[in-house]
Amino acid sequence: MKNVREPAVAGMFYPSSSSKLKEDVQLLLDNYKPQEKFNNVVGIVSPHAGYIYSGKTAAFVFNVVKGKNYKTIIIISPSHREYFAGISIYNGDAYKTPLGEVPINKEMRYELVIDSKIIFNGINGHRTEHAVEVQIPFLQMVMNNFSIVPIVMGDQNKMCINELSQRLAEVMDDETLIIASSDLSHFHSKEQADKRDSIVEKRIAEFDYENLQYDLETGKCEACGGGAIVAMMKTADLIKKKKSKILSRTDSGDVTGDNFEVVGYLSAVVFS
Repeated sequence: MKNVREPAVAGMFYPSSSSKLKEDVQLLLDNYKPQEKFNNVVGIVSPHAGYIYSGKTAAFVFNVVKGKNYKTIIIISPSHREYFAGISIYNGDAYKTPLGEVPINKEMRYELVIDSKIIFNGINGHRTEHAVEVQIPFLQMVMNNFSIVPIVMGDQNKMCINELSQRLAEVMDDETLIIASSDLSHFHSKEQADKRDSIVEKRIAEFDYENLQYDLETGKCEACGGGAIVAMMKTADLIKKKKSKILSRTDSGDVTGDNFEVVGYLSAVVFS
């Protein structure tokens, strides 16, 4: 029997109606396009809040990869709702959204987990996690005939980041893209959030993932998927793709008008 991960946040983070979802994502893609073109894109950073809050920030970066011939999309997510040790790759056959099912690349999953003490096949972190799921409708709107490797990091410590990036570097090719799914700081004033989030922006823009990791560890800045961002950038470095560009940085206050407690969002591209 086919093992499909059903949508967990349809109707909350994005519309549950396929026609409304298509319409909303298409509108975002039509309205938020970067000025530049990028070649040889290996990784992107995309936020994972409800589309009403972070959809425009995400649209910038999904427009960068629109129509490109990627066969496999590796999505790296933090675990918001459950703690577990190590890194979990979904052990089923597909992820589903209102726009249809996307198959798992089982061969790549096998290569990533074989003989690893940290990375494993499992359901851990995939049951109700939104940070993988919200990336998929955008992917379904900008490309065809792709599979995914959905990865949730129960731990985002240095050992896990190093293991994941080393393994990813071994499976990467020109037809594979990595998405680091992450929001930035949570529930600070707009002014305080800007100070913290500008550090993340600067580190990514300068392709300085080592200091980004240090700043995250020491609390100078925040990103719920900070480990995912560092792992994606380190993977890119290992395969000699060392250019990066910030496309958009916003916060929830831009939408709600509430600047007392905001959540920060950023999109970025890593290329060669």
